[in-house]
Amino acid sequence: IGVTAILTLLTPLAAKGGIGLLIAVRIIEGVFEGVTFPCIHAVWSRWAPPTERSRMASIAFAGNYAGTVVSMPLSGIFANAYGWESVFYIFGVVGCIWFVAWMFFIKTSPEVDHWISPKEKEFILGSLGRTEGVKEKIKHPWRGILTSAAVWALVASHFSENWGFYTLLTQLPTFLKDTMHFQLEKTGFISAIPYLVMGILLFVSGYLADTSIVKGWLTTTQVRRYFNCGAFLGQTVFMIIGAFILKPGPTITCITIAVGMGAFAWSGFAVNHLDLSPKSAGVLMGISNTFATIPGIASPIITGYLTVNKTDDEWRVVFYIAAGIYLVGCLIYWFWASGELQPWSIEAKEREAKELNGRKTSGGYVNKVKIEDEM
Repeated sequence: IGVTAILTLLTPLAAKGGIGLLIAVRIIEGVFEGVTFPCIHAVWSRWAPPTERSRMASIAFAGNYAGTVVSMPLSGIFANAYGWESVFYIFGVVGCIWFVAWMFFIKTSPEVDHWISPKEKEFILGSLGRTEGVKEKIKHPWRGILTSAAVWALVASHFSENWGFYTLLTQLPTFLKDTMHFQLEKTGFISAIPYLVMGILLFVSGYLADTSIVKGWLTTTQVRRYFNCGAFLGQTVFMIIGAFILKPGPTITCITIAVGMGAFAWSGFAVNHLDLSPKSAGVLMGISNTFATIPGIASPIITGYLTVNKTDDEWRVVFYIAAGIYLVGCLIYWFWASGELQPWSIEAKEREAKELNGRKTSGGYVNKVKIEDEM
């Protein structure tokens, strides 16, 4: 993020240097920005106790939408008052300030954090099955990862959620102007409303997901499936209704509900990486986020192709496509997702090694716990 902040500051200068230079800067910025989500999961794999994963991850992801809520209306204000270049300068400076704060306050693990209490450190390490002072050399089980149905289920879900997200993020202002006939200066504020709702609901969904697991109401697999698929079904329905009605008040309400329900999906698939293999969570997020970035490229292109004449029927097709992708993602995740530690995971292999050593040492029998419980 520090590099992307600097590149953001340089964007106006790059624009003056020509389209080629501007594209190059934006591509480099995207390369560095692409590691953000995997890094977040890598941090949580060392910090988040299993009973608090949903809440911690949801809080982190809420920042993504809080940034959207703040930046969309402010960008219009800054651009009108000080010119478009000011948008890049202001947010670039904010990013640099954030980078300094992160480097000062955030540590990679509890062992090296001077702010944490000994009791809290002991609790976190114990919940994760780690021992202080023991350095780990991690070798990721690539074959297990790439052949896991549970991994590809969350990849499909991440792709589906991002298709709707990028479609609305990039096209909602244009849709509001061309179809709903809103004035341009108002579209930024209205477009931010759905993401404000989602940012708030992320806190709620994370708390409900963890509480359901801790209280024993649902298994981890059930929480991930119910939250994710329930959200996708709701998004499918409200996207279709909003497109069918296509009137300002009802349509904006339907879009807001659809985007808001995405918060519950994020407490499903987006935390799932930490369930399947905590020590490989960063890699798993890197894989799913790579595929989930494709909609950011494909959706605007397809939408532009479909809405050449900017008619109501053309925009309906855009919404129906998003609804259909939500539904497909829902079905894939429902049948193949899992919220349990996978047999190929590093943690499962370590557990098997300890059990084997125990049998060799005691000469007795050790009951082997089944890694994954079927729903």
